[in-house]
Amino acid sequence: MKNEDYRRPRESKSMHARIVRELGLRIVSGELAPGDKLPAEATLCAAYEVSRPVLREAIRVLSAKGLVVSRQRTGVVVRAQSEWHLLDPDVLYWFIEAQPATTFVETLFTVRRIIEPAAAALAARSASDAEIARIAEAYAGMEAATTPEELLEPDVAFHRRIAEASGNPLLAYIGTMLSHALRESIKLSSKMPDTHALSLPRHKAILTALQVRDPLAARQATLVQLEETSDDISHVLGGERPPT
Repeated sequence: MKNEDYRRPRESKSMHARIVRELGLRIVSGELAPGDKLPAEATLCAAYEVSRPVLREAIRVLSAKGLVVSRQRTGVVVRAQSEWHLLDPDVLYWFIEAQPATTFVETLFTVRRIIEPAAAALAARSASDAEIARIAEAYAGMEAATTPEELLEPDVAFHRRIAEASGNPLLAYIGTMLSHALRESIKLSSKMPDTHALSLPRHKAILTALQVRDPLAARQATLVQLEETSDDISHVLGGERPPT
């Protein structure tokens, strides 16, 4: 079953996907807290009108995502948040869906400030000409966009390609796994008036630093882009900007 079935299961799909999504959301939202036991198997089977094998397969999926653990004589227990596979696309989707927007933004930008400036500096130092060209191609897509919707995917690609060009496979993987969260973040910032005019110079500064192979400038341009985007989102949400 594809990941998206766990995020927005269609009515035509089996109850398996619905159980995974609903229990996953209850855990990630805190309704079922770490250390809590899931309702008894018989109770869940009756509530969802499914057989034990269907329920057990759903529990196996949640277990594989780090959300629960099955213990003899205890039952199925919610694991500590530190053990959740938050980069799993489904878990990340539920986290975004369950959290207030301000909490999501604060969490994401803390991670982005740690990862993206370093990735840009590495890319400036070690990326191939072809990789720099792919980043420039993504930027050209941003320039060509005429609506926030058209801007979205080239913007996501711009950041992912920098992570890929860092030469570090783990950074590239993290960049890919964060794409969904990044996409939601860009949707928020795009609600600012003149979002296109605001976004292009920030990304152009990063691209220029990469093209001239200046790691310090790439790091600094990325930090500026993150800080200014954080300000934009805080303005959209009408609250204080996320702390640095």
